[in-house]
Amino acid sequence: MARFDGKVAIVTGAASGIGKEIALRFAAEGAIPVIADLNLDAAEATAAEIRAKGGDAFAVAMNVTDEAQVDKGVADVVAKYGRVDILVSNAGIQIVNPLVDFAFSDWKKMLAIHLDGAFLTTRACLKHMYAANYGRVIYMGSVHSKEASKLKAPYVTAKHGLIGLAKVLAKEGAEHNVTANVVCPGFVRTPLVEKQIPEQAAAFGISEADVISKIMLKDTIDTTFTTTDEVADAVLFFAAADTCVMSGQSLVVSHGWFMQ
Repeated sequence: MARFDGKVAIVTGAASGIGKEIALRFAAEGAIPVIADLNLDAAEATAAEIRAKGGDAFAVAMNVTDEAQVDKGVADVVAKYGRVDILVSNAGIQIVNPLVDFAFSDWKKMLAIHLDGAFLTTRACLKHMYAANYGRVIYMGSVHSKEASKLKAPYVTAKHGLIGLAKVLAKEGAEHNVTANVVCPGFVRTPLVEKQIPEQAAAFGISEADVISKIMLKDTIDTTFTTTDEVADAVLFFAAADTCVMSGQSLVVSHGWFMQ
């Protein structure tokens, strides 16, 4: 029997990048991944890819900052499958700028996607998890949940905030067998990171190669990017937990960048 046979796993931002890899991995181990994404066409394509391999998957349009859309998306999942067992709050974007120049609208957009999105999706899933006396919630943090980098004030703030949210949910959810954890990747070569390379090169006046070697990978132990597969390993580890023994903890997946 596969680890996640029949379990329903909502993954936000799952049409591409880390989220897509997590959804594919859940499907490969028997789960029914819900591809929740702003881009419904891309979400449908990922779901179709999973179904073509013999699995089940469901695509829902979800702007994680929209309370009504989040609530409807989760309600649609429960209406279709009767349950939601796992939530992976993964949707995120990046905007880089020095604090002195950071637009308030960009600050608010970043916090809305990373923090409001985590809160709204969690709240929408919790009543169903509590009723079933089972739930596994995993937030996508970052090494920036632990330390800071220049130009990333709202991102660092939000990723630190997810650790606080997970700790509260760990305490509140324990009596309902609901756990909460944060996976904190280093740099992964997703479209989000690829976009930052030329942006940081321009901001710092250095080459793109130097951005990679002197900024992104300089503190790793083997000058290696973290892979989507390595991040998915950590997510599935927390999602498979039998008890609350690890609840409230965060795990850094970063080739040695930031050691606890």
